[in-house]
Amino acid sequence: MSAPAIFASSLAALGARGRLRQLMPNAGRDFASNDFLGLSSDPEIARAVAEAALAGVPVGSGGSRLLRGNAPEHEALEAQAAAFFGSEAALYFANGFVANMALLSCLPQRGDLIVADELVHASAHDGIRQSKAAHLFARHNDPQSFADLIAGWRQEGGTGRVWIAVETLYSMDGDIAPLDALNEIAAQHDAMLLIDEAHATGVFGPSGRGIGASLEGQANVVSLHTCGKGLGVEGALVCGTRNVIDWLINRARPFIFSTAPSPLMAVAVSAALRRVEAADDLRAQVTGLRDRAAQAICAPLGLPMPQSQILPVILGDDKRTMAVAATLQDAGFDVRGIRPPTVAPGTSRLRISLTLNVGPDDVDALGMALQEALA
Repeated sequence: MSAPAIFASSLAALGARGRLRQLMPNAGRDFASNDFLGLSSDPEIARAVAEAALAGVPVGSGGSRLLRGNAPEHEALEAQAAAFFGSEAALYFANGFVANMALLSCLPQRGDLIVADELVHASAHDGIRQSKAAHLFARHNDPQSFADLIAGWRQEGGTGRVWIAVETLYSMDGDIAPLDALNEIAAQHDAMLLIDEAHATGVFGPSGRGIGASLEGQANVVSLHTCGKGLGVEGALVCGTRNVIDWLINRARPFIFSTAPSPLMAVAVSAALRRVEAADDLRAQVTGLRDRAAQAICAPLGLPMPQSQILPVILGDDKRTMAVAATLQDAGFDVRGIRPPTVAPGTSRLRISLTLNVGPDDVDALGMALQEALA
């Protein structure tokens, strides 16, 4: 059988299981994106980019940062981000996926141990697979599981450094990590704490600095702030000590061998950071949508009250999940079905994302449509 025929057969098998993916146009009321604060079309950010372009800031970087791709806009953004998040230094990556791969493939060394929450991002899993360190996965949001795995590794002779890797706000479950308890475990074991703030940056914490804002600046903390979600733009900022950032510049292959992000996008991220710092009103609106969804969606369906702007409606079966998603899309709501391997088998779900691209009346209408679709 030829290679194209093998692909066709495999794709047909995915379709039969309700797992065939395809690109879809943006249509309907936005309950799918990660543009939580609605900043992707913010006029202040757009104005900053337009002014920079007119002033001659180039669209393309022309190469990797270590060749000729290092622009003043990149360095200005990194200084601003370090000051904003409260770290010693920062490094700008093209996106969160590459940043996570860089962190976990590069920072833990041979003889070290990575203990990651079982539900961390796919990019973290890919970085872990490329690392020379040993790795174990802890039960989701269970500090005791982390402590037990570390203790067991030590008892078996492990002598290297421990790296604890978690998200602060989980992208498919919408729940929040027990950071205080994990920070205590890290202190007890002289461990590094890698915190991925992808879905919290801009939305949580003082001035949108994230759920782990109080931990920033600790010598054992490295944080990742994705720019393409709450900030509404593109890229990712890694924050940590100067030594950590310099090590990434020298050793992280996803950074060294990637063309640098557009200097104009660095300008956009800079403007987005200024925008979110003064966006308590927007964060309050997101909280209002969450509270509205608690009454219009969660209570009628018997779901747990939401901890964040991400609401999972777990249906279990792949085909049923996609059928309900299609029904909602036909009714004018952009709600997407999430299936394995993004989530565990048997936990296919609708992922409802609350963004400021919709309003309270839209949430009420979605609640009614969901009750009808699931009846």
